[in-house]
Amino acid sequence: MLHAFKHEPDAFTSTHAERAALPFSWWEQRIDDPQQNSIVFGAIAGGKLVGTVGLEFSVRAKTSHKAHLIAMYTLPEWRGIGIGGKLLGAALAYARRRPGVEVVTLTVTESNRPAITIYEAAGFCSFGLEPMAIRTSDGYKAKNHMWLHLMAP
Repeated sequence: MLHAFKHEPDAFTSTHAERAALPFSWWEQRIDDPQQNSIVFGAIAGGKLVGTVGLEFSVRAKTSHKAHLIAMYTLPEWRGIGIGGKLLGAALAYARRRPGVEVVTLTVTESNRPAITIYEAAGFCSFGLEPMAIRTSDGYKAKNHMWLHLMAP
């Protein structure tokens, strides 16, 4: 993820500097959450991690039916061959098996057309655009808020 934050800064709300300053234990807990409120999936090729995606599950009573997709990233040299779609499929399959989860949400930078295409192919729909969602070196960027009803046909 540090590679992702550094090389695709407009895709994420966190900065490379913010995440690089975190202790290794923070990353370990994110990967192996003892409360099982999050899970991370990885794509391995040639013994190397080439893609990631994660899910965070809401623990609050009124929102426990929702999961939030995070950390979707594929190394540039591995893009265009279906890794992102397979990672997304694995995350959605897991969410469908988790009791009580009915909805998956995500945000994606408005200009990230390849990611939006993958999400739409999986059935995600936009429900709003957040203007000025992130401030980058090139100015403000909007975030597209998307959702998927897992029980929909």
